[in-house]
Amino acid sequence: MTSSTAAVFGLCLMALTALPASAEQVPLPTPAPQPKVGTVPPPPSSVPSASPSAQAQLAPPSNNSIFPFKLPGFSRPGETVAFDAKQRALVDRVNVYLMSLQTLIGDFVQVGPDGRKVEGKFYLQKPGRVRFEYNPPSPIELVSDGNSLVVRDRKLNTQDLYPLSQTPLRFLLADRIDLLRDSNVIAISADDMFVSVLIEEKQTLGGTHRVMLMFNAKDTQLKQWTVTDPQGYDTTVALSNLEAGRKLDQTMFVINYERKEIIQ
Repeated sequence: MTSSTAAVFGLCLMALTALPASAEQVPLPTPAPQPKVGTVPPPPSSVPSASPSAQAQLAPPSNNSIFPFKLPGFSRPGETVAFDAKQRALVDRVNVYLMSLQTLIGDFVQVGPDGRKVEGKFYLQKPGRVRFEYNPPSPIELVSDGNSLVVRDRKLNTQDLYPLSQTPLRFLLADRIDLLRDSNVIAISADDMFVSVLIEEKQTLGGTHRVMLMFNAKDTQLKQWTVTDPQGYDTTVALSNLEAGRKLDQTMFVINYERKEIIQ
């Protein structure tokens, strides 16, 4: 797997498995007990260390034991998970927040299944546009123009193209969204800190993935997500220093379909 392909699976699909050797290592948290069906457990008290800007927001779940890929009652053909009125109200809150976003910028910290950490900045504009810039020494940047997502490797001067519709975080970029209707929500939970929504995405590159979205319990602001790949490995992306509503330069989201190399 090339570093650029690994990056798109790390941030949007699977675990980032080809980080530079110089990437910072952080320990994985202690495994937590398996959750009950239909609920999302709170994040563990032990979390990886992060930069000061993101430390208060980085609350990844533990390794794959917290969401083993096959849980009782999940992924049965033709079966849906029933949610009570309180859980549906939580999803409605999340839907309203996601639809209220038009532009969003901020910093991110990504922790892979081996504890490796990389940081960077992201820019989001609905519908469908996003840009993730990894800090050096990582040469990777991800750009979506609303139709496709491209992974650029500045060091190799290459880019790999993927259909945006097959990335498990596609619904974050949708102009209008109803998570219960437009995605396969399999668990919903809330505590004093977070509203957590667990989604299973089957129509994605690389097979079925699970995405756990975590929102601030007070203002429903998106704080982080964790992508679990078909092998049960987690990659967590935590957000900080968020700013909504700023006008963004549209050239940040341009993809050149004529060339393989990176556009400078």
